[in-house]
Formats: sequence, C-alpha cells, structure tokens
Amino acid sequence: MSYKVKLRQFEGPFDLLVYLIEHSKMSIYDIRVSEITTQYLDYINEMKSQDVAVAQEFMVLAAELIELKSRMLLPRQEEEGEGEAEDPRKELVARILEYKQFKGMAAFLQQQAEETSHIHSKPQEDLSQFVGEPEESIYSSTEQFVNAFRSFLFKKQKVADMKRHYERLERSRMSIENRIRQIRDLFIVRKKKSLMFSEMIEDDSSKYGKVLTFTSLLELLKQHAVDAEQNKRFADIKVSLLNGGQNGESGN
Repeated sequence: MSYKVKLRQFEGPFDLLVYLIEHSKMSIYDIRVSEITTQYLDYINEMKSQDVAVAQEFMVLAAELIELKSRMLLPRQEEEGEGEAEDPRKELVARILEYKQFKGMAAFLQQQAEETSHIHSKPQEDLSQFVGEPEESIYSSTEQFVNAFRSFLFKKQKVADMKRHYERLERSRMSIENRIRQIRDLFIVRKKKSLMFSEMIEDDSSKYGKVLTFTSLLELLKQHAVDAEQNKRFADIKVSLLNGGQNGESGN
C-alpha cells in the first residue's frame, strides 16, 4: 500500500509516530509495526530529500522501530510455565500512552493559561472595618415604637419648615432687590432728587407693598444711596437721592 504524508512540523519523534498511527486508523494496542515503520522511514527520507534538518532523536526512534519490526518477524517462543510470550510492542505502547498523557496535560495547561490571560484580578482589600459584631435585634414595646415614630415625624416636619423658611427668605431677598431697582428708576422717571414715601407706594399701596418698599428703603439707607427725613412721628418720609445713588453705587 502506497502512503503519502504532507510534510508538517512535529514537536518530536513520538509526535510524528502518534500522527501516523492515528492517520492510519490503527489501535495503539495493536500497532502494525511493519507498516508504521515503513511510513516513519518514508517521512524521514522525505524530510532529508527536502533538505529539512532531521533531529537525532528522530533517527533513534527510527532505529528502535526497525529493531521492533525485526523482532516481530521472528517466531515467538513461549517460556516454560508462563503461557504466551510477551508482546514485543508492549514497551512501545506504554511509551506512546505516556506521551499522549503528557501531551494532553500540556494542552490542558495551555488552554487554562489562555483563559486566565483574559481574567484580571483585584488586589485584596482590608475589610476588617466592616467585620464586627452581628446585628442585634431591638425589642421594644408598642409605646416606645410610637414615641420613636412621632419623634421621626417631628424632626421631618422641622426640616421641612426650615426649608420653607429659607425659600421665603430667598424670595424676599429677590423681591427687595427688584424693588430697589424700581425706586431708583422712579427717581429717573420723575427727574427728581427727592421723593416722598407716599409717591413710592402709589402703584402698590397694599400692606405687602408698603412693607416691601420700606424694607427696600432701609437697605438703600444702609448702602448710603439715599437720605431719609421725617418731620414728626407718623408723618410722610422724604427720601433724597445722594450722589452716586442713581448709578447704583453703595458705600461700606
């Protein structure tokens, strides 16, 4: 039977031998030594014909196969009291099985290395601060639970009231700033250096309007933008614009 094998790179002589056995669909436990030896030698010769360097270990196994082939051709002699003679292929089979076992382990380790190369580890952290005594259950009466819940609601209401108060103060501050601009503009529109307080509240004589205008007037006095004069108690207030007040300048 003619046999042709495509040249390829083998890791060693047993790698080539196993390839030839599997490619010929032989059982490792029943190797046709003569056929495998011929194929092995043909492959070696093909490598030499193509100027491929043949390692010494390939030649050693070739010699062993030739020797085994010769032994297989000799008639087997049974030893007294031991039944059938030992199969000359037994040692070769054991070496092939050992090679396949190590090759399988090497392939498995290579696969594991490739898989773990995609895994990124995270350094261990000190979690001692989170490890403490186990949580304990708190036993309380219904009255204690109700009081605790009322305290929670009271604190929540207090926070809400403070928030609303802060929002009112913010709105009031913005309203005063707007009213101050209106008062400044009123001096410009009337083309006067002095105005009576009653003139300032003509457009909004409501209680809120009066309070807002008065508060804005106090802020202008604080900024030294205007001067205020009242002849007697509860009389109308005369407001005079100081130098720079019309341009929005303020003192310290």
